[in-house]
Amino acid sequence: MAAGEMKLIDPEKTKRYKKDRKGMKKGRFTIPTDESFVEGTKAIAEEWGADAVRDCDGTRLPKNAGQFGKVYNTYFVVRGDNDWARKHPEEAQRIFLLSERKLAIGKTTEIEIMKGFLADEFSPDYTYIGLWQVYDRTTGEEVPRSDWRADEKSGVVTIENCKEFHEYTVTFLARVTWHPVQIYNYITNEWTCEKQLTYDPAFPATKKYIVEHMKKWCEENPETNVVRFTTFLYQFTLIFNDLGKEKQVEWFGYAQTANPVLMAGFEKESGIKLVAEDFVDSGYYNNCFRTPTEKFKKYMDYVERFVSKTIKELVEICHGYGKEAMMFLGDDWIGSEPYGEHFKDMGLDAVVGSVGGGVTVRMLSEIPHVKYHEGRFLPYFFPDTFFEGNEKNAVEELNRNWRTARRAIMRKPIDRMGFGGYLSLAAKFPAFVDRVAEVADEFRTIYAAVDNKKPWCRLKVGLLNAWGKKRSWMSHMVAHELWYQQIYSYQGILEAISGLPVDIEFLSFDEVKDGVPQDIDVIINAGDAYTSYSGGKEWLDERLQTAIRRFVYNGGGFIGVGEPTACEGNGRYFQLADVLGVDEEIGYTLSVDKYNITKVPHELTAGLESVDYGEDKKNIYALEKTKVLDIAFSDRFKRNVNAGEVKMAVNEYGRGRSFYITGLPYSFENSRLLYKAMCYVAKKDLNVCYATNAATECNYYPAAKKYAVVNNSDQPQTTDFYDINGKKTILSLAPMEIRWIKE
Repeated sequence: MAAGEMKLIDPEKTKRYKKDRKGMKKGRFTIPTDESFVEGTKAIAEEWGADAVRDCDGTRLPKNAGQFGKVYNTYFVVRGDNDWARKHPEEAQRIFLLSERKLAIGKTTEIEIMKGFLADEFSPDYTYIGLWQVYDRTTGEEVPRSDWRADEKSGVVTIENCKEFHEYTVTFLARVTWHPVQIYNYITNEWTCEKQLTYDPAFPATKKYIVEHMKKWCEENPETNVVRFTTFLYQFTLIFNDLGKEKQVEWFGYAQTANPVLMAGFEKESGIKLVAEDFVDSGYYNNCFRTPTEKFKKYMDYVERFVSKTIKELVEICHGYGKEAMMFLGDDWIGSEPYGEHFKDMGLDAVVGSVGGGVTVRMLSEIPHVKYHEGRFLPYFFPDTFFEGNEKNAVEELNRNWRTARRAIMRKPIDRMGFGGYLSLAAKFPAFVDRVAEVADEFRTIYAAVDNKKPWCRLKVGLLNAWGKKRSWMSHMVAHELWYQQIYSYQGILEAISGLPVDIEFLSFDEVKDGVPQDIDVIINAGDAYTSYSGGKEWLDERLQTAIRRFVYNGGGFIGVGEPTACEGNGRYFQLADVLGVDEEIGYTLSVDKYNITKVPHELTAGLESVDYGEDKKNIYALEKTKVLDIAFSDRFKRNVNAGEVKMAVNEYGRGRSFYITGLPYSFENSRLLYKAMCYVAKKDLNVCYATNAATECNYYPAAKKYAVVNNSDQPQTTDFYDINGKKTILSLAPMEIRWIKE
């Protein structure tokens, strides 16, 4: 049969694979329970096929929890024992905080340092006042210690010899007196229990205590099979304001590692002295969108080594008592970077994390050096979702979460799934309980079909940013894949890739300066200008520019989204405008006439009625020979020159190609557009292992000689399906159906 010729699918073969679901009714599923809901747990565990139970923050497992299978027990390393914390207040966790900016009207200015912060969360640490700093934020200069004084009683810092109408701040060290995650749970669930204090094993006494406590806990909890560390030593940056609302959230933030013992140890080892400003970073707190300084990267590595060494001792204790050690990827996870070079040293058995979509599935499922990976699906069984009259919304949230996660599971499955919260709340929603049973069964069916069977990939893409492998699947996140207006247009790139038939490697700028790896087909650079993801000043490095130019010129593909390679210099804003075929007008070249404003038909836009550019970018213009695929014009300005804003373009560069788009939020259509663009710039035939309908996708597992054609929508779909040889079949798929087809 010739390539492209239509063939019919043997209905008996597809029927046989539908039968694969039989026998998949139990296992790979963890549910929460507590001592007040034992009988209800029995019924739901049976329906969902659960083979493990876990507790939840604020609950206790029933005494006979082992009747449900494997027992996970939450374990906190640096919170939970308030008796210890009260006896050793000097060993609390610490953080540098930046006060509000205060305008100097006269020569003397007073700043109430805790203004805007939650008093229950932090307490200024006057014992380390020598580490505090006061800054003139108008000049960026530090104010001499002789010109300011702090009053512990009033909490006010008085600054003398101020420059009038300059802004001033105080950076002060504070003890963390209420664990930030418990604050969130406490407020969300209207708890009245005792507020949990913190302690830091960087101090020798607490270090000795956590080791002894681990042994004691293991002895007192013989029924526990899995110690679910939630998590280890340092909480990500989570600062609340004086109204109890989140003030600053940074899932990657190292702000709470500001322990004077760690700082001193780092200085002794490296010769680098850290000061308060190194932590608060003018108020940016070294967030993941900031290109990290070499100094702070070295400190992060020091913290990682300390965390790994400390946790290794606890993990070995767990193993000594016959228990597995599981890391929850969240809460106190800072310093335990799962894609960092020291993660392997901890000797963990498993990881578990929250599933927000396909990106977080891949972030979990690809973590190395553990035996299994588990995802906690949404919605969380909390009263903010499970309240009377909200059952329909709960089911819809589950379906949305499952549909987006399932795409990624088809490419690289997690090993287990589960939920968190209070099972008794979910039990009140029978339609939700029934739907979870269906999802659990489908998950087990998928896992049995695709585990350890590497899916076929059309090409390999390298995502290029400042973090590289260290933050694999973590770019453009603020708070674990939560929606933010400024980043969803970039987050959509990884969400799309999480379910597409491509390999991906996360590359740092340093890694490609001497040349792009030979197995890379396409490089993607995406983000707002001057962020760590776009690159900012990194692009002024001639080695980086020439490496990418050489790669594309010799036949590679380059995709830019938003403001790729953006950094003003040398007469360009996009430093690789010659490769991309577009640049951004920032006002410096308004006198240069721009005539390339005609939209041309192209294979990438054929059949596309419209494209969602998300938050978009303005003032993009095309260079002379670029093909403009989409452009927007103002109704107020009609000329044949210097008009329009380019939205999408392609460019030929030597033997290579580039594709540019202003934004790419995730949708079926945008995911399909990205895949077509990757194949186009890499010069790969599209109609191989391919389903033409954008709401459908095709996965092929060569080892099993099996295809899975997936309907990602909740509506029936019809699609042309091309197999590995380019043979075409027309398929009709039910809502959310997976059609398994044997070669």
